[in-house]
Amino acid sequence: MELAGKWRKVMPYLAMVFLQFGFAGLFLISVASLRQGMSHYVLVVYRNAVAAVVMAPFALWFERKTRAKMTLSLFCKVLALALLEPVLDQNFFYMGANSTSASFSSALTNVLPAVTFVNAILLRMERINIKERRSQAKIAGTLITVGGALLMILFSGPVVSFPWTKHSAGHAVADSASHSSGRWLMGIFMILLSCFCWSAFFILQSHTLRSYPSELSLTTLICGMGVMQSGAVALVMERDMKAWAIGFDMRLFTAVYSGIMCSGVAYYVQGIVIQERGPVFVTAFSPLCMIIVTVLGSFILSEVITLGRIIGAMVIVVGVYALIWGKSNDHVNQVERDDDFEKHKAFELSFTATSITKESNLDRI
Repeated sequence: MELAGKWRKVMPYLAMVFLQFGFAGLFLISVASLRQGMSHYVLVVYRNAVAAVVMAPFALWFERKTRAKMTLSLFCKVLALALLEPVLDQNFFYMGANSTSASFSSALTNVLPAVTFVNAILLRMERINIKERRSQAKIAGTLITVGGALLMILFSGPVVSFPWTKHSAGHAVADSASHSSGRWLMGIFMILLSCFCWSAFFILQSHTLRSYPSELSLTTLICGMGVMQSGAVALVMERDMKAWAIGFDMRLFTAVYSGIMCSGVAYYVQGIVIQERGPVFVTAFSPLCMIIVTVLGSFILSEVITLGRIIGAMVIVVGVYALIWGKSNDHVNQVERDDDFEKHKAFELSFTATSITKESNLDRI
């Protein structure tokens, strides 16, 4: 029993670390495919189609007896979830990553916990008491995260060379020029929009799972609806049918990997962890993904890493972990309140049973 209790406490952390390695692979292979000319509209359709096909059998089998009944309200929530994540978030992210770089986009998406926290406050899902230390940590973490993001955007600095990279001066100048171009700024704007949509998706997913606690079925429905909605968008935006052609190449691998790992498995695991720890906890592990992508991106994609991005990313990490510290204290307090409630409930039941026994004995006398 003690081992099972420890495993339950560790499981959310291990699950989120596993997902960050999966997301790191997504950053790298998606940027590589987009640079080879793959349409991000088509990629989103194929990605969610693969996820729906893979997850559907598991949902039909494992949740055939526990699946809740579909209602109009639930159907509308699924439509909104499919619009927020498969359609808006994924397209905005791919556009932003293609306009910047894998390492920069992975670092900038670390503002996600701060965005989620602010949205949760506006929707009254987070309670703030300025006198409490954990609330102060959340607010400070949010401000630090935003400051780190601004530092990354506004300050470039000299190029940082790794032992395995040999960037030429021309490469560095080209990257610096793109940093100040309208394309780079548009990419930043797209990534920030992606974070907002992703945050809204987490919050709505958390709310939906309360009335529909079937993670596999919800994942399949989101991906299926996402295929229809993103397919309609792709047909309007991509008039050239050659963009839909796909073979046994990097494009196919990107669609299959992102569909299985980053849509199907990620939605399912995130749903479980959100029920256990909440949406802010889920978003607080993205710095690990940033570190993996930065190292591998400089090695595989020959991306230029500047001092400004590294400093800004480190500032963001400090803010993110201030946020997660505040959230972890919230979880501890919630567990203590639940334990006190159970003890109080057990005491009341015991007291009631004793009173009934006494009254019964008196009646006999």
